Amino acid sequence: MPDKPNIHLIYGTDDGSVAEAALKLFNSLKPADGDDFANDLIDGNADNAEHAHQLCQQTIQALLTLPFFGGAKVVWLKRATFMGTDRTGEAARAKEGVEALLETLEAGIGSDVEFIISASAIHKSRRFYKWLKANANLIEHNKIDTSRDGWEEEVSILVEKKAKPLGLEFEHDALELFVALAGEDTRQIVCELEKLDLYVGQGGEKVCVDDVRKIVPLSRAGVVFEIGNAIQRADANRALELIDQQLARGESAIGIIRASLIPTIRNLFMAKAVQEMFPNKKLDRFSIGKVLAGIPNSDTMWLPQKKTGGVNTWGLSQALGPASAYPMHALRRALEAALQADTNLVTTGLDHRMVLHRLIVELVSTSTKKQRRAG
Repeated sequence: MPDKPNIHLIYGTDDGSVAEAALKLFNSLKPADGDDFANDLIDGNADNAEHAHQLCQQTIQALLTLPFFGGAKVVWLKRATFMGTDRTGEAARAKEGVEALLETLEAGIGSDVEFIISASAIHKSRRFYKWLKANANLIEHNKIDTSRDGWEEEVSILVEKKAKPLGLEFEHDALELFVALAGEDTRQIVCELEKLDLYVGQGGEKVCVDDVRKIVPLSRAGVVFEIGNAIQRADANRALELIDQQLARGESAIGIIRASLIPTIRNLFMAKAVQEMFPNKKLDRFSIGKVLAGIPNSDTMWLPQKKTGGVNTWGLSQALGPASAYPMHALRRALEAALQADTNLVTTGLDHRMVLHRLIVELVSTSTKKQRRAG
């Protein structure tokens, strides 16, 4: 292999970032004085295993065919869908095609050819990937894990980065809502930002909450946010309605409780605990970070942490206001009830809808907001 690899694999679960990075690389590698027709783009979206085999043969032919007038060229196997663990990727005919492609690469493709593969999934246990890992330039773009604490902050940074070239600037609450509704998928984020750009226009005003609510539809992550938001508002009817919608769409009850209910209850509990730690301080989303930074790390390790160190205050700041409506003893019981509900969903034959409904009703019934409305 040359000192600088001329084979490039760009892959990962974030299709938008993979496509963007692959196109950028393709444009940077194209010979400046070359003929665009000399470069080869092969659409790797395979209909079936036989089609996957044909695409591999087309790619091999492109790699071994020099431009008519000589010089350098770029071959891009674009959006390859047959290198993962799905039905097509596991089929024998597709595997034969990929193996033939690997043999071509092992034999050498010449330093005047740049080869790009972009794919959403690739089987990391197979010889093809292992050879690429040792001999190619690998770039991985995965979606941000929304099951992990602090995902909202990571997505907000991504949103602001993508919004900047459009000249979009968000009000604080609008950015939080956009993150919650649009989710973590880069392609979806860019699409919604472009729609917002068209809607807001060139007035120079910041994007507000109403703009986001009018333009950005609910993604899966957005539904998760709305369920948690309903719980924080002690709006049991809305929470139950959204849960039923998700169950009807095939979402698992375990996924709902772990993505929305448990994190919401945990944030309420921790926000309440922080309020009790500082009874004489007025805590809000702007001050909580500074207040917590003023005490030893050993006293805050039980709170959600940033990867870079320090308390991740995103979820806590959202829960500060709603936590005031819940007594601490009720939130302790709610945490215990959430754990029991999760166990019941995994280990018993209880009706999953009933388990989730009971948890919601048990929590919301303890809220002073609920009690005031009932009165």
